[in-house]
Amino acid sequence: MKKPEDIFNFTATSDDCIKCGKCIPVCTIHQINPDETTSPRGFIDLLGAYKRGELELDRNAKSIFESCFLCTNCVDVCPNSLATDMVIEEVRADIADKYGIAWFKKGFFFLLRHRKIMDLVMKFGFMFKTCALAEDDKGRGLRARFSLPMMKKGRLIPSMMKTSFLNSYPEEIPAPVQKQKNLRVAIFIGCLGNYNYEGIGEGLVEILKKLNIDIFIPKEQLCCGAPAYFTGDVSSVEYMTKKNIEYFESFMDECDAMLIPEATCSAMVKHDWQVFFKNHDMPEWEARAKKVGEKIHMATAWLHDNTNLKEMLEAKGKHFDEVVTYHDPCHAKKVQGISAEPRNLLSPNYTMVEMSDPDRCCGFGGVTMQTEKFHFAQAAGKPKAAMIEETKAHYVSAECSACRVQISESMNNAGVETIFKNPLELIADALK
Repeated sequence: MKKPEDIFNFTATSDDCIKCGKCIPVCTIHQINPDETTSPRGFIDLLGAYKRGELELDRNAKSIFESCFLCTNCVDVCPNSLATDMVIEEVRADIADKYGIAWFKKGFFFLLRHRKIMDLVMKFGFMFKTCALAEDDKGRGLRARFSLPMMKKGRLIPSMMKTSFLNSYPEEIPAPVQKQKNLRVAIFIGCLGNYNYEGIGEGLVEILKKLNIDIFIPKEQLCCGAPAYFTGDVSSVEYMTKKNIEYFESFMDECDAMLIPEATCSAMVKHDWQVFFKNHDMPEWEARAKKVGEKIHMATAWLHDNTNLKEMLEAKGKHFDEVVTYHDPCHAKKVQGISAEPRNLLSPNYTMVEMSDPDRCCGFGGVTMQTEKFHFAQAAGKPKAAMIEETKAHYVSAECSACRVQISESMNNAGVETIFKNPLELIADALK
């Protein structure tokens, strides 16, 4: 396998940067840490110097490259469309090779590789959660009773399900009315939807039933690999992506689509898998990832474009007085161009109020940002919590559980009363 530096020409990327500064105002890390080194053009300059042998990958450089939120805001506004996020993802693989990966991350990625062990760990976690965690009074998740490794007392973390989504449903759920040719869709649930936020999978299943669509729940699916990818754990990414592709190929021809109710997971499967294999010189796997990706869709986008769900909601859906404000996840709008679809499906039954900057990154930023660099995540989350509070919305919605974790914690710290719900949960409520 080629090394990342043999594939990505960091120097060429650095030379192509015209230093116009358009990326500076939209850069999530620069907004909270206004230092030229932690800005897109700063990252690019340093990467060029690293490639030329003028910069040692010491702990200071490591800290700088791990400070990027990978929100892709810079890519969105760059006049040369420089893939700053991708080159940072690649240098993180070099960082992992040189410094290793922290023990708790290794443990987490091991569990993501092995579904049965993860099921067992989460089952024990549910049984004994009250020993270290307390239910949040607003139902947002769990609070740490005391400080734990990488988690301070009072921090909000996702709830835990008694039984995972994949273990709660049969593999095949036939449509209520069998016709000569029913649509058939598979569900890729995502780890947080599988173990923590049960309303997401429940909502999607109920919506598909109402639409009289045959449902297939592939039980052997693994994590999409995004947490490992953003951390530089190449071996874990390669293992999970290849296992998933081989598995998906065994049933994808019998499905009209595979729906993913998560922005990060759908972007990873549809976009980043191909990028990963291309950058690591695996053309056969790149082609297989591309073929699989043709049937991968973020759930609300496919439901909006391929069913009569919007018309059904307008004609038969319940109307609620609650105000909903929508947050655009970075991996939905910027990577996949999905923004209007979830709003169009929510607007028939809820009053929609836009926050002042729905595009602003919530500040989740991946495993490292949520652990060693959590102070950055907290700082990035404060403006998002403030703009949500300004809307006086009862719900803030986004089709991304990573955003849910971060925004719920930010609102919890700021004392904001708004509750986070995936749009599929709100849509399912309207159809009941």
